[in-house]
Amino acid sequence: MANHKSALKRVRQNKLRQLRNRSAKTRIKNVVKAFAEKVGANALEAASTALSTAQSIIAKGAGKGVIHKNKASRKISRLAKQLNKAKAQVS
Repeated sequence: MANHKSALKRVRQNKLRQLRNRSAKTRIKNVVKAFAEKVGANALEAASTALSTAQSIIAKGAGKGVIHKNKASRKISRLAKQLNKAKAQVS
């Protein structure tokens, strides 16, 4: 355990940041899962709106440093690719 005043403060800050990061990562996972369910059910209009929501939440996570900006970009790209593939199969 930390003994110095500054180290104790750092421990407190890290705990708060860990909670904040965990909730943000969980939110990202949930919107991706919701998008995947809509694509799987061929609800393309709903999936399109879910994609825009997911893009926003993922980008916010990258902006706050929860996930790396390249990872966020890769996730968004893969989700868009999934939606485009589903749209191509329907038409």
